[in-house]
Amino acid sequence: MLRILVADDHAIVREGLKQVLSEEFEQATISETSTAKGTIDLVKAQKWDILILDIHFPDRNGVEILKEVKSLQPNLPVVVLSLSPEDQYGIRVLKAGGAAYLNKESAPEELISSVKKVLDGGRYVSASLAEQLAASIAPPRTTPLYQTLSDRELEVLEHLGTGSTVSDIAEALSLSVKTVSTYRSRLLEKLRLRTTADLIRYAIEHRLSK
Repeated sequence: MLRILVADDHAIVREGLKQVLSEEFEQATISETSTAKGTIDLVKAQKWDILILDIHFPDRNGVEILKEVKSLQPNLPVVVLSLSPEDQYGIRVLKAGGAAYLNKESAPEELISSVKKVLDGGRYVSASLAEQLAASIAPPRTTPLYQTLSDRELEVLEHLGTGSTVSDIAEALSLSVKTVSTYRSRLLEKLRLRTTADLIRYAIEHRLSK
């Protein structure tokens, strides 16, 4: 029997995914979790045939969860879903071991197609993400500076883009204020900006706000 784990912090999204999946895979057992910790705990507890994983959780970034999942179950195929454009996370997800990256606005048929291909041992890459992959191996031209950021730096930038303070971000990510301040300094340097206001503006302009 097919065992599917759906991990997303929004109940409505989980219900929608379960409905779409159950209609196509009638004999499947579909379990769900709403937190990063719950995802890791369930992956530790039993074997799964596929994980459908959100990219954003309040307590942790999905790319970090993906990396830990792959360390626990290296052969577990993971389909990552997000509202973020593919150019922000698509390549990061594939490099971290994800088998597919889909925008949540994708049609249900595309989700089913990706799941079937992943279950057959393949990877699912949309046309737009394929273009991003091609660009990533082509001679460098005008790669956005945010693509040079680490996963954690990008996560801090996303929080800054919502107007969160350093203290807010420290609490949300379980980091010290000093550590978040260090990340902010790195962001200013890497993005060639001068102030926190510049970082907020940059995040909004590049649709990087959480």
